[in-house]
Amino acid sequence: MSSTARRVLVLPLLAASLMTGGCVMSTVADVVTAPIKVAGKAVDLATTSQSESDEKRGRELRERYERLGKLERRYDRKMKECRDGNRRACDEARAAHREIQALIPSLPAQRADDD
Repeated sequence: MSSTARRVLVLPLLAASLMTGGCVMSTVADVVTAPIKVAGKAVDLATTSQSESDEKRGRELRERYERLGKLERRYDRKMKECRDGNRRACDEARAAHREIQALIPSLPAQRADDD
């Protein structure tokens, strides 16, 4: 084989080895850092930030206040029907009142306005 023919074969082989060498190094780096990335992700998933906790608490309170509002409207409607002589409405008003009384302790205390 002539030296020109060898050069023609050696140059592409050299170039290919350099290109695959980068791929191999990249893969090795990914394999080495993978456990660290997985552990970091697990810690992120296992912990709740303060803002996430606050958002969750706020959402729960809002949902309770919405439920309280619905129950109060239902209670008022059923009491009106009860006063009009509907006995079933009286029973439903009492049930709504019991739900309201059970829900109130789970809400934060309201501050009195200072005038």
